[in-house]
Amino acid sequence: MRKFNIRKVLDGLTAGSSSASQQPQPQQHTPGNREPEIQETLQSEHFQLCKTVRHGFPYQPSALAFDPVQKILAVGTQTGALRLFGRPGVECYCQHDSGAAVIQLQFLINEGALVSALADDTLHLWNLRQKRPAILHSLKFCRERVTFCHLPFQSKWLYVGTERGNIHIVNVESFTLSGYVIMWNKAIELSSKSHPGPIVHISDNPMDEGKLLIGFESGTVVLWDLKSKKGDYRYTYDEAIHSVAWHHEGKQFICSHSDGTLTIWNVRSPAKPVQTITPHGKQLKDGKKPEPCKPILKVEFKTSRSGEPFIILSGGLSYDTVGRRPCLTVMHGKSTAVLEMDYSIVDFLTLCETPYANDFQEPYAVVVLLEKDLVLIDLAQNGYPIFENPYPLSIHESPVTCCEYFADCPVDLIPALYSVGARQKRQGYSKKEWPINGGNWGLGAQSYPEIIITGHADGSVKFWDASAITLQVLYKLKTAKVFEKSRNKDDKPNTDIVDEDPYAIQIISWCPESRMLCIAGVSAHVIIYRFSKQEVIIEVIPMLEVRLLYEINDVESPEGEQAPPLSTPVGAASPQPIPPQSHPSTSSSSSDGLRDNVPCLKVKNSPLKQSPGYQAELVIQLVWVGGEPPQQITSLAVNSSYGLVVFGNCNGIAIVDYLQKAVLLNLGTIELYGSNDPYRREPRSPRKSRQPSGAGLCDINEGTVVPEDRCKSPTSGSSSPLNSDDEQKMNNFIEKVKTKSRKFSKMVASDIAKMSRKLSLPTDLKPDLDVKDNSFSRSRSSSVTSIDKESREAISALHFCETFTRKADSSPSPCLWVGTTLGTVLVIALNLPPGGEQRLLQPVIVSPSEIQRLTYSQETCENLQEMLGELFTPVETPEAPNRGFFKGLFGGGAQSLDREELFGESSSGKASRSLAQHIPGPGGIEGVKGAASGVVGELARARLALDERGQKLGDLEERTTAMLSSADSFSKHAHEMMLKYKDKKWYQF
Repeated sequence: MRKFNIRKVLDGLTAGSSSASQQPQPQQHTPGNREPEIQETLQSEHFQLCKTVRHGFPYQPSALAFDPVQKILAVGTQTGALRLFGRPGVECYCQHDSGAAVIQLQFLINEGALVSALADDTLHLWNLRQKRPAILHSLKFCRERVTFCHLPFQSKWLYVGTERGNIHIVNVESFTLSGYVIMWNKAIELSSKSHPGPIVHISDNPMDEGKLLIGFESGTVVLWDLKSKKGDYRYTYDEAIHSVAWHHEGKQFICSHSDGTLTIWNVRSPAKPVQTITPHGKQLKDGKKPEPCKPILKVEFKTSRSGEPFIILSGGLSYDTVGRRPCLTVMHGKSTAVLEMDYSIVDFLTLCETPYANDFQEPYAVVVLLEKDLVLIDLAQNGYPIFENPYPLSIHESPVTCCEYFADCPVDLIPALYSVGARQKRQGYSKKEWPINGGNWGLGAQSYPEIIITGHADGSVKFWDASAITLQVLYKLKTAKVFEKSRNKDDKPNTDIVDEDPYAIQIISWCPESRMLCIAGVSAHVIIYRFSKQEVIIEVIPMLEVRLLYEINDVESPEGEQAPPLSTPVGAASPQPIPPQSHPSTSSSSSDGLRDNVPCLKVKNSPLKQSPGYQAELVIQLVWVGGEPPQQITSLAVNSSYGLVVFGNCNGIAIVDYLQKAVLLNLGTIELYGSNDPYRREPRSPRKSRQPSGAGLCDINEGTVVPEDRCKSPTSGSSSPLNSDDEQKMNNFIEKVKTKSRKFSKMVASDIAKMSRKLSLPTDLKPDLDVKDNSFSRSRSSSVTSIDKESREAISALHFCETFTRKADSSPSPCLWVGTTLGTVLVIALNLPPGGEQRLLQPVIVSPSEIQRLTYSQETCENLQEMLGELFTPVETPEAPNRGFFKGLFGGGAQSLDREELFGESSSGKASRSLAQHIPGPGGIEGVKGAASGVVGELARARLALDERGQKLGDLEERTTAMLSSADSFSKHAHEMMLKYKDKKWYQF
């Protein structure tokens, strides 16, 4: 059945009716009154919303895997996400539909596939040979919990250990269970009466694939003979086991335990370990056992031809090291290096030159997956330096508090930011290249530069190159440098309104064309930055202090307690532009002892060296007023063409000329309406006492509503009853506000006219609301009553633009659009010279450590397949290690095992159907075809398949030619030898 889009049908009907209704209009209306027709070139088919790529560190990581041939790293998370990393710029994000935590990952090395084990006891096989990996098969265990998986190199049989202590075997090609099962009661000693616990380790002997090493949590290790189906040796230790690792020769293995010890065992000596090591334990005298330490969560045993083996472990610190950071320990010969990490260690892997377990591994690096970071350690250099991470994983280095996206930026902007950011790079990294370098870059690219700016809790601002689908840090700005840092707890007289992160960035406003940057912080401060490529030293940082507070209800309380005197609206108090201050205000309290005219942060009064890049031009701070802390800034906008910055909060709005360092406008929100306020704002009852100096910044949604509602009269919607004197004071105060507001408007206009910059308040503008007697229609919703009760209206949006502010305007003019939390949009006309084009904004979604990018462009969605990088690239598997002549002659080399014969259905039978359920995945042949987007994608995949096939055919031809040449040479030498010894007798040899 053919599908149709009802939305397009409706759009067509609407377009037809609108065109029919517009035909007679030229005859009925004069051309002067006719509204201009706008030809819309964008249609609905031009838009499609889809996710593109995800950047940042994987949130809540839980598992790690590495393909040593493809050079691809995989990270699983507790939310079921899967992140794959290749060379810088090649990343991929996948998500399990169940959302269960990933407990383990296993690559099918150099096969372009990955097995993921989830906490819901499901195994998934991912196909990585396509740009967007998809699940080929799934297997759901119904009766047992999966705890550990092991897939030998170049094997299609996956060992799966369970919580019951059993081991099942899965064919990864068909993703079905084999009938071969290793039961826990057959693996352990028959005399043992207790359960050995869950399976914590499975691995085959590097030199004998028929021997399987099984580790149980209780401390028992069993060497199982797969052919004879019995245990050859059993090794028992008193402490629980966390991990096991083989020596490449297959004669020894090492175990890590819960008491911080390592035990090394000879395969043929199960009675006791040949060596017991406590890496971080204090060695006691008289040969006593060292004191127990924290568990060693993982250990790896890697060998090298050129020196001593490496023993690498995580955990195992002494219990008396309180407050010490998590550590990774590297034991190499007689030296032990303890490498401290910034976060808890989730997992680690040692990167080796060979994928074969029966050869010298030659370790060269260690990948450490931390709770909030990914660290790569160079084992080949002295001191074990770390590699410089090329991935954009430092987004959450300090928690992200705000994020902005800018598209179609000037072409010279990214190089300019990169040039100043290159000087900020840290020193001391490894000199080698990043070793995780698999995959290939995508073919497509965007035609315009994109930039993402992130603000952080420590006051830093990061600029990222987000062009196409990549993300690379360009430049980092530390805004906290302009403030004095408190040296001790007592030196915090003004920042006590913010318990933590007083420099956190809340709002970012940026003009890409002029490169002007403006930020608003959590401590009610605004900083304006100008970009410069030259280093400067400023003696004094220009600063403005703004008193932004407006209240109309400070009257005597019914209980007779004396409240502070009525505060005068700030807009009427000081209409003149405020000159910049050379140092913070020294006034700390008002006449009645309340904190007054004090900013939350103290600006440095000493010379400040500013490196090339963004340099502070002006600092604006809201100050305490009459014991009230300044409210957090809720909106911010900057316009470099006008030279203005505007910000607002729940008290009002302020406009600052950052060129002349002057405050142009400072008004309460109510004053913006003039005499056309559509809301019925009832006076609020006074508080019994003002907030203490340590009160936190008020939240505009609930910080001021709760105390007011408590003071409301329970029998009426008005405030508490007042006497005649109080009413007279209130009426006088309101009239005073109106009078001073009108005077202030005239004074502002006259003062700013002298500076050729004029502002006009919207006193003659009426909001587009259904107004009756200055109030909403009460029949619309019961929520109107709650709106009327809230007398404090916050500024929620600000935007500079050029538009028609009045119906009578014949041309657009510069103006400021102001949006409030009550849903009102007000316009402030600006008589200023016309400005340049405004930037293009697009929203992004931020998680605690990742950024998910979206697009609504149909063209981008269609080209996304070509823009994505390729994870799998055809790479020849390294040759197996040469066993040598004598090992091959006397059988001393690695022993192979025909697993197909042992685990196949013909010999082991079928598995129970109730044990596990096979679920076909969407990533099969049909799924791959359905996931393709565009003809170019199909051609690219076909070309890749042909290239891979051609490369394999070329390799086969080369090998065939080499074999022919070798055969000819052998035949020639054999013929020469036959001629040489043809006529000789046996005693002449």
